[in-house]
Amino acid sequence: MEFLDRYQQIVAEAITKYTFKDKPEELYNPMNYIISHGGKRLRPIMVLMACDLFGGDLKQAIKPALAIEFFHNFTLIHDDIMDEAPLRRNKPTIHTLHGINVGILSGDALMLKAYKFFEDLEPEIFKACIRIFTHTGLLLCEGQQYDINFETQENVTYDDYIRMITYKTGVLSASSFEIGALIAKANFKDAKAIFNFGKHIGIAFQIMDDYLDVFGDQAQFGKKHAGDIYENKKTVLYLLAREHATEEERKELDHWYGKKTDNIDKVYGVEKIFRRTKVDEKALRLIEKHNEIGQSYLAKIDIPEEKKKPFVELANYLLRRES
Repeated sequence: MEFLDRYQQIVAEAITKYTFKDKPEELYNPMNYIISHGGKRLRPIMVLMACDLFGGDLKQAIKPALAIEFFHNFTLIHDDIMDEAPLRRNKPTIHTLHGINVGILSGDALMLKAYKFFEDLEPEIFKACIRIFTHTGLLLCEGQQYDINFETQENVTYDDYIRMITYKTGVLSASSFEIGALIAKANFKDAKAIFNFGKHIGIAFQIMDDYLDVFGDQAQFGKKHAGDIYENKKTVLYLLAREHATEEERKELDHWYGKKTDNIDKVYGVEKIFRRTKVDEKALRLIEKHNEIGQSYLAKIDIPEEKKKPFVELANYLLRRES
């Protein structure tokens, strides 16, 4: 997809331009480290895409797009600390290299630097973007807490799970699109439509993430295989398995999810139940469902279909991803 390459190039050049040169290096080098590994930098690209869709000036959107990327990486640093994750994008995590204290501090600094990247916007747009950005951050914290709660909470429903991933993942994608739309001075209705498109694509993306944790190619995925099972994460795979499991299998799931252990038998036992209950197929159907809901919101935006094509392509690309 040429359009994606173009936006990635813009984001990469901006990240190089705004590499942190501040002191002390022990604080800022880890920040540069995680930003430089970048992944596909999808969320800043979403800001730029939405700004373009509504005829905005991309130059005004570049720093807010970086703000989203910095904020996203701040959440990853802290997420990895909470999950005790050794790898992120196939590289050692910051707390693994530099310790937990540096991980916490560099994450905090990255979040504060993100706020500064909105400062060039004109006052009304600045206020609107900061309001969305702050609200998104709070929802993300709530989603993370729900995720933590689920590890010890006996009864987690599908609705609980959807709320959690909406807050943890869906809202950041949604807000990235909305902020890009606001910078381009899109009307309220269109800004909300692109927000909802992003929300449902984000939900589908997270379900895909849960799916790939167990069923993906780990060399490409860049994370520990079945990390969610080790961590007792009550993902969509777990919930679907419980719904379709036999009584004996439910007891086995309760047994394994009742304790944190690196015992490989746990992964084998849980994966066996996942496969028998065909949760892989069921999860893929849910991904398609949320993709379709997202596309329905995109259809409501009164802009030529040709200009919307990159959004359809992006969604299809994300939801067929291997990593």
